[in-house]
Amino acid sequence: MTTGNDFDAALDPEPELFSALLVPHRSLSRKGFAVLMAVISVVSFAAGMVFLLKGAWPVLIFFVLDALAIYWAFRVNFRDAKASERISMTLSELRVRRINHRGDAMEWVFNPLWVRLDKKVHEEFGIEKLFLVSRGRSVSIAQFLGPDEKSSFAAALSNALQAAKRGPTYHLAS
Repeated sequence: MTTGNDFDAALDPEPELFSALLVPHRSLSRKGFAVLMAVISVVSFAAGMVFLLKGAWPVLIFFVLDALAIYWAFRVNFRDAKASERISMTLSELRVRRINHRGDAMEWVFNPLWVRLDKKVHEEFGIEKLFLVSRGRSVSIAQFLGPDEKSSFAAALSNALQAAKRGPTYHLAS
């Protein structure tokens, strides 16, 4: 039984002030990777065969090992691209959920009223690191982003933190 003054969170969820999904940037698609590996394989095989025909057969082994090393490095790169970081904020909570490339998740929840956004800035390169600091705890965020992206991300998150600290706004119906 509820009265007209009770608050039911299920009926009126808190508005989201900020939401961001951060993922590592990869400029090479899977199709581009297949094409690149095909080109590397053909070039390595052709160059290796030239050396094999001249009697320098160990060089062919090194060409094969080079192609395998490049393949392995790109596979590790694609595996690491599965990581992500989601940052969302309402008036009452700031949530950071980080998922590594294996799918393991870590989550931090802060009260936005107690959170401060700290930056490690390099004079020449700009923002190197961003941290959420609250009550002695510090969490590094936005590690996937470059300095310019971190700058715009920090501005947007700072605006959302200020909005949370101002509190809810009410609009009277006329």
